[in-house]
Amino acid sequence: MSGRWVRASEIDSPVVAVMSKSSCFSFPSAPYDPSAPSASSPCPPARPVPAFPPLRVGRGGDRLRRAVRRRRRAASAGLAVLAAALAVVGGTEAAQASRGAAAPPAVKPPPAAVRWVSAPVRIADAATVRLLRPGDRVDVVAAERAGPPRVVAAGARVAEVPAPEKGVGDAGALVVLSVPRETARALVGAGAVARLAVTLC
Repeated sequence: MSGRWVRASEIDSPVVAVMSKSSCFSFPSAPYDPSAPSASSPCPPARPVPAFPPLRVGRGGDRLRRAVRRRRRAASAGLAVLAAALAVVGGTEAAQASRGAAAPPAVKPPPAAVRWVSAPVRIADAATVRLLRPGDRVDVVAAERAGPPRVVAAGARVAEVPAPEKGVGDAGALVVLSVPRETARALVGAGAVARLAVTLC
């Protein structure tokens, strides 16, 4: 039996009638050779598939994994450097402790609070006292006959200037000074043996 091409219109079949618009059929008697084209066939001859390199999928995932690995290595290196630095610092402190580092200086106790008192002082020159106002700073000078004048209180604050006394004469005038307790004692002693004067600071 020799092979020939059979048109779909020659076959009495409903299936073939549907496929006849786009297909062609043949019944060869010899094995089919795709490389041997047929002059009467409307179908193109088969062609071999060319060789192509294999496709590589997932390059983005590889880059992400490499970036994560690099970050992990950098973090590990940073932790190693930090641990080495801490070890060096700890070793230095331990060495200093073993050699007997100098003891910290002793903390001195704060000085005792100075107690301020109000000391009334009689000044020989009453006119000078009338020039003073509360809040002024004055130096109290003791003028002794047997020796040179000396400063009994330096920078004393004027707390109050009492009203001038009547009928006192040349006895001077009072002024109230705010001074430490020790200075107040010195003023009382100096006023008993010398005439006191004040100078504005």
